Amino acid sequence: MKRNKSSGRTGRPRSFDIDRALDRALQVFWRKGYEGTSLSDLTKAVGVNRPSLYAAFGDKEALFRKALDRYLNGPAAYTQEALKEPTARAVVERLLRGAADLNTAPRNPGGCLTVQGALACGEAGDSIRQELAAYRAAGEAALRRRFQRAKSEGDLPATVNPADLARYVATIVYGMAVEAAGGASRDKLQGIVEMALRTLPLRTKGDKFH
Repeated sequence: MKRNKSSGRTGRPRSFDIDRALDRALQVFWRKGYEGTSLSDLTKAVGVNRPSLYAAFGDKEALFRKALDRYLNGPAAYTQEALKEPTARAVVERLLRGAADLNTAPRNPGGCLTVQGALACGEAGDSIRQELAAYRAAGEAALRRRFQRAKSEGDLPATVNPADLARYVATIVYGMAVEAAGGASRDKLQGIVEMALRTLPLRTKGDKFH
């Protein structure tokens, strides 16, 4: 019998597309979380058998990390862009509105992968849980540094603690993800955004902090 030269030893289909496969795997992990996703879920979504999946990506944990990287540099890339905004208020507004859009976009599963991915992780998924917790901590630290800069520039009140503010904003962002995973609409999340912008100590045009 003539062997399909394009498939190689793993039997990978000629039409196998790594980027498309990662997108499909990302959707599964995003919807079901790391531990809730089975290898059968992944092979069905990607459209290859287990040997092909292992050959292309390694084990389930390695595939999740690749999917996470795709998520952070794709749908969630707005979080890094937000830090470049000129004022603390603009930073927070872009973060919160970006979260509302991401969490409720019809093309996306509800919620946030960095929150959903770690839910109900047992001992087998502990390394993933720790990695996602470290990512969230790094994001909060980056936000704290941005607020420290804003405070030194007079863009935040002298009484504001940048670490507390960063932690509070991060809590709102991740709380919105939990709400969205439970079915909250974009309008409901936008209501949270508007309330946060009204209550947080953020300078608007014409305000002066001393």
